Formats: sequence, structure tokens, C-alpha cells
Amino acid sequence: MPQLRRDPVLGRWIIISRERRKRPTDFVIEEAKVLGGFCPLCPGNESFTPPEVLAYRNGTATLGDGPDWQVRVVPNKYPALMIEGDLGKEAEGLYDRMNGIGAHEVIVECPDHHDMFWSLPTEHLALVFRAYRDRLKDLERDPRFRYVMIFKNYGKAAGASLEHSHSQLIALPVLPRMLVSEFDGAESYFRYKDRCIFCDIIRQELQQNTRVVCVNDHFITISPFAPRTPFEMWILPRQHASGYCAHTQSQEMLTALAQIFSESLNRLEKCIPNVPYNFVLHTQPLRSGEMEHFHWHFEIVPKLTSIAGFEWGSGFYINPMPPEEATKYLRESLDG
Repeated sequence: MPQLRRDPVLGRWIIISRERRKRPTDFVIEEAKVLGGFCPLCPGNESFTPPEVLAYRNGTATLGDGPDWQVRVVPNKYPALMIEGDLGKEAEGLYDRMNGIGAHEVIVECPDHHDMFWSLPTEHLALVFRAYRDRLKDLERDPRFRYVMIFKNYGKAAGASLEHSHSQLIALPVLPRMLVSEFDGAESYFRYKDRCIFCDIIRQELQQNTRVVCVNDHFITISPFAPRTPFEMWILPRQHASGYCAHTQSQEMLTALAQIFSESLNRLEKCIPNVPYNFVLHTQPLRSGEMEHFHWHFEIVPKLTSIAGFEWGSGFYINPMPPEEATKYLRESLDG
């Protein structure tokens, strides 16, 4: 029988449709690659991108648009929002509008065009997470911005337009509605129980051990209780922290995050090779200070189901695979 599950943070309902149950090999994966040809993100083509705003060469932050970089951050050549100008907030009757002010940047994760995010060495992957932190800290100084969304689209079906491994960030002058709902849901739980809901989720998942994909000293990867898609995963710090930047100041923490991220994506890749996916960082708003009720985390969402009329009209998601089964496949993918 199908099962309705409620997301404990957002209150969102998910339909687990057991009658549509599948094995990993049953999912039809569209071609993950995007159009080839000339790549502006490859070494030697630095002049074809806007000037870099951050790069690491030999592990040191530098600028200069020269070669021998390990990770490189540049403004998006075709930005969704523009960095120059004022917000210009105004009303038009009952409607509100403002200028499209923000920042849109591309994090080029590695020099080699053929390297995959999940296959990067731990020490290199840690540089990518360090770049996220450094760009967040820099953009926080701009009072026009209230939130920075960091995300990755892998595969054409997940929205990637370039094959070279990269992620993106968009700094926004407003808080995203999705994050506001998450903050509000977590705060409501905290007011009632005086505890962080994410900390409670981590404690319960460790006790039950039915949806824990992998764990290390500092981080845990779980299949959420009410996942939107098969093989959705959340990566959370085991110690409470609401802000990504403050919690990733040490190299030890960056390395631990790189290790569990790599293991989680390797398990997903073993289950469903070349699966397209998105991941998004959920962290506190800029300049908010520590939030007792919120817990920063990454959400990894494979592109394995379609959003159609029912989903758009109801806000429900239909997932053909219970998270307990997905966790079992993910665990066995590397552990045997």
C-alpha cells in the first residue's frame, strides 16, 4: 500500500508509492553529458571567462587569471543577477519589485575537463569546500545581499550546461521562500521542545540505523525520512552549527566534509552510474548570527523522477522507493 510521509521540518507531504517500487537498475538514465566542443573552463582558456575573483594555486589563495590553478572562481558570463547598482525597491499598487541585483559566480572545481566531482582526491575536494566558505565570507560584506545559494547541477537532465565539473553560487537581496519555510519550521520545533530538530534527527537516525548511509567523526549522511526522490541524501555536521562558514574554519573539518561527500557520491555512482543530480547548501542567512534552531547541511537530490501536473498542483512529491531501501542499496554499493 502507498504511504504518506510528512517532512518534520517543512511539513511537506511525500507519497511513497510502493506499487511503483524499483531497483537501481530499473531507472532509465538520460545521457548525463552536455554538449562538448570548446570549453571556456579548461586551463589555457582563462581569457574567455570574466576575471577570477578567487583561485587556489598550490593551496594558496591568489588572483591573476594565469595557469596552474587548482580551483578557480569567476563571475558567470551570463548572470541571473547583476552585481552593479542599487536595489531600487518600489511598489506598484499591491505588487512589489526591485532591481535584479546580486552576484552569480562559477566555481571551477578542477583543471582536468574529464574529472568528476565524486572522483576528486580528498585534499582537492577540500579546496572546493574552502572556496565556498571564502566566497560566502567575502559576499557577506555586501549589505545588499541577504543570502548566498551554493549549488551544483550535474548532468544535462539536472540543468548543467557545461560538462567541465563546476558548481555555482548566487547572492540574493532577499531570503529564498524555501529557506524561510525551513527556518520557520525549525524555529517552531525549537520553541516547543527547546531542541534543534536537525540534532534530534541525527540522534534518532544513529539510534535506529535504518537510514544512515555513512558517517565519520564530524559528519553524517542520511536518507531523509520523507525524500522527494529516490536516493536523496542529506549531509549534516554531527555537532550543532547553523553557519557553514564558522563551522568549516579548520582544515580538519574541511577534510572530513570532503571525505564524507566523496563517499556519499561514490555510493550513489555505484548504485546508478552517471545519475544526474543537484546538490544545494542550506546555511544561515548572511549576518544572522548563530541560530539555535537551525543546522546547516547539504541536500543531494538525484534527478530520477519527473515533476508533472499533480506535483505542481498539490506540492506533493511521488517517490517510488522508500528511503530504507535506498539506504540499503547505498550501503551495499561499496561495502558488499
